[in-house]
Amino acid sequence: MTKTKEEDKVKKDINKESSADQPSKQGQDKKEKKSEKNKKTGKEQAEGIKQEQAESINQTEGSKRKEEKETHSEEPKQTQEEKLKDELQAQKDKYMRLVAEFENYKKRTSKERLDLFKSANREVMQALLPVVDDFDRAIKEIEKEDDDQFKGIKLIHNKLNDTLKSQGLTKINVKQGDKFDADIHEAVTQVDAPKPELKGNIVDVVEKGYSLGDKILRFPKVVTGK
Repeated sequence: MTKTKEEDKVKKDINKESSADQPSKQGQDKKEKKSEKNKKTGKEQAEGIKQEQAESINQTEGSKRKEEKETHSEEPKQTQEEKLKDELQAQKDKYMRLVAEFENYKKRTSKERLDLFKSANREVMQALLPVVDDFDRAIKEIEKEDDDQFKGIKLIHNKLNDTLKSQGLTKINVKQGDKFDADIHEAVTQVDAPKPELKGNIVDVVEKGYSLGDKILRFPKVVTGK
């Protein structure tokens, strides 16, 4: 009987200890759960802050990229306009040079053509001068004879002179007593002046002179007095 009471007492003590330990264990568990919860909350806050920072960084980078993109998109546009302006100016300069070259070409070819005509005409006229001289001498001899049969020859002589004159051939008028001019006269010889007023002047004309346009084709050959 006494033994049984002692056993019951021991059981009660064990139960009390277990009951006393149980609240302490429950409190410890609660503390552990609360600390874990706090840890989780801290981690979540840290992750949220990191996410917000990442989003702000992304937004900043996105705005920078957008600005750079707009800047780059504007720069090629300006460059393209400048390029077109340069090309247009280059084409204008090229056109102006071509026009100037063409005008110079026309002037040069016109001058060369005129020079060619003049030179060709000059050669023909120069070749005809001996014929004209012979014709003039023949007319002088014909005029000594009062014969109507030579009228036709005189008409031909006048027609020849008119034709040559229309082509620019003109006779240089030189006569006895004119002052000698080395620029337009060619002295073939010098003789004693038959008159005092002929000293240094033209005494006789040996060969007539002609000019074609504004150039002398043949200088008149003269004799001067000394």
